[in-house]
Amino acid sequence: MMSRQQRIALVFGLALLAAGCGALSIKQVLSDPGKFRNQTLTVHGTVDESVSVLGRGAYRISDGDQSLWIVTSSGAPRKGAHVNVTGRLQEGYDLSFIKLPDTLQNGVVLVDASYKVRD
Repeated sequence: MMSRQQRIALVFGLALLAAGCGALSIKQVLSDPGKFRNQTLTVHGTVDESVSVLGRGAYRISDGDQSLWIVTSSGAPRKGAHVNVTGRLQEGYDLSFIKLPDTLQNGVVLVDASYKVRD
């Protein structure tokens, strides 16, 4: 029989494992962004564009034919990196601080809290 401390440790370990496996595809997020609005989530993809201006930046990740812009206040991963990005999804985010096409100036972005490069 497990002690109370062992049960708590098991539940905590399973929660961490589930959180690590919970990366969503970009397609899942963009198919219904309202479902994820202002929630912390993790998405996975490959960095295909990256820009930085005055310590702020943005990078775009894609997974096939879908892509999502990530806004960051820290350094962006290198182009070609496979990443899991954790952050909060926001709609109507002002990207005017970065020179992007007009169609991307206001849109759905993930404001990152962290990212992890996958092998």
